[in-house]
Amino acid sequence: MSPPAQPVIKCESVYKIFGDNAEKILEQSGGKVETAPLLDAGCVIGVNNASFEVHKGEILVIMGLSGSGKSTLLRCIARLIDTTAGNIFIDGEDLLAMNDKELIDIRRNKMGMVFQSFALLPHKTVLENIALPLQVKGMSTSDSMDRAMEMVNLVELTGRENDFPRQLSGGQQQRVGIARSLAVEPDLWFLDEPFSALDPLIRREMQDEFLRLQSVLNKTILFVTHDFDEAIRLADRIAIMKEGVIEQIDTPANIILNPATDYVARFTRGVPRERVLSCQSIMGTYDAAAEMSDITVSEDAIIETVAKPVLTEENPVAVMDADGEIVGVLNSNIIIDVMFGEANSRPVNN
Repeated sequence: MSPPAQPVIKCESVYKIFGDNAEKILEQSGGKVETAPLLDAGCVIGVNNASFEVHKGEILVIMGLSGSGKSTLLRCIARLIDTTAGNIFIDGEDLLAMNDKELIDIRRNKMGMVFQSFALLPHKTVLENIALPLQVKGMSTSDSMDRAMEMVNLVELTGRENDFPRQLSGGQQQRVGIARSLAVEPDLWFLDEPFSALDPLIRREMQDEFLRLQSVLNKTILFVTHDFDEAIRLADRIAIMKEGVIEQIDTPANIILNPATDYVARFTRGVPRERVLSCQSIMGTYDAAAEMSDITVSEDAIIETVAKPVLTEENPVAVMDADGEIVGVLNSNIIIDVMFGEANSRPVNN
């Protein structure tokens, strides 16, 4: 059996505490962070004991309400701000031990960042904005423009490469920001509420674009949002934060069906489970002796896409894996339970 792959990101007991007395109190505590003394001293805890791993090609969405610490955590991992305590490793390298030169190198060559603000230079064209980070790295103008044009095509802005930002819609401007961050071919992609300034229709289109790009590029991604609908649509796993604490980190299906805390349960209570859960996550056990329906469904299909045909069938509907093997069944009782039953009434199948 091969050993598990090394995580791209590994956080060990990461804390970020804001306040003049934070370091002193931490030293006096012998490295053990206690919340109460820090609050009494007027400190603000941005991240409180965050430990998790992110593996290659995974999309981890960090979400929570305003002030929950989600953006602070992302900035700690990008080392845009310094942590107060803990360890952060990128591909096994100690991020917090890196000097300025090493940090600049890893940001230029391994990390891509997209923020809510498009931050495009208004006097430069789309192509010039995208080429800028490549030229900062020392790439020639000709090569950087060629690479920038590849990114223009990737984000489907072909024909707008010579436009200025003022000539683009909000969604198009955000595509330029995404293209610029991808131009350096980062292994690790940080996105901090990149679509929150867009109207709902354009936001949905940008989510589609994001998923399309990920299917092509297979980046390792940290994506920050306060929108749970966005999180469940994009994430492989979701980390829900409250007051700096990661309340739960799990797949969307497990968070919906098995909330770890009352806060997570309240946070997810209004989410239509049929939009989140796959057939695999709620299917029943297959009985080879049972009479089956003529229709079948994929184990990866989302419940809302198969609910109607399953509900019209008298016999169980087979759930098929990628190899065409039956791995479980759905029936009307299971569908009704998911759509109208208690949020925590059915365990997730492993």
